[in-house]
Amino acid sequence: MSLAPLLAPTPAAWVEAAVAQWPQLLADYANCEKKAASTALALMFAYPEDRALATRLSRLAREELRHFEQVDKLMQQHAVPYLRVKPGRYAAQLRAVLRTHEPYRKLDLLLCGALIEARSCERFRLLSAHGGLPEAVQQLYSGLEASEARHFELYLKLADVQGDASGATAARLAELATVEAELATSADPEFRFHSGPPRD
Repeated sequence: MSLAPLLAPTPAAWVEAAVAQWPQLLADYANCEKKAASTALALMFAYPEDRALATRLSRLAREELRHFEQVDKLMQQHAVPYLRVKPGRYAAQLRAVLRTHEPYRKLDLLLCGALIEARSCERFRLLSAHGGLPEAVQQLYSGLEASEARHFELYLKLADVQGDASGATAARLAELATVEAELATSADPEFRFHSGPPRD
């Protein structure tokens, strides 16, 4: 299975908006780190019999919370406030197409995690290379890129264990990646770290 599951690149319009609105994006990403930790914990609770999954996701959850602390510290240094915003469409619509019966639910949840982490990795790479951000923000994003790469690779490895050798796992990843690509590239009414480019 490919370790680069995304089917479409982030549009340049999203990158330009992200650089122009970096405080808003930083605050949104702090929420993303908390959600990533809670997703890992939710999987641990949902599948307590899978000891290998629990061990690996426990480490991932701790790392996500450390990242939240890094982002929070940077927000304080730059006087970026937390704002209550409604969730964007990205994660909700991606999860809406996941299967609800086992063993397919578990596989889909792992593949969904891989796609979200892969999109984060790609966007951190784009932002850290842009040059229009405050230096501290750019350095943070550069460091987070490598972490997100490890995370999406972990989710893919866990999905490989859950799947089988028939190619069904790769085929399902392609189906979900098609949905993810549409959500990440089409015009979006709500600008978020995981959204399409802002709608005019």
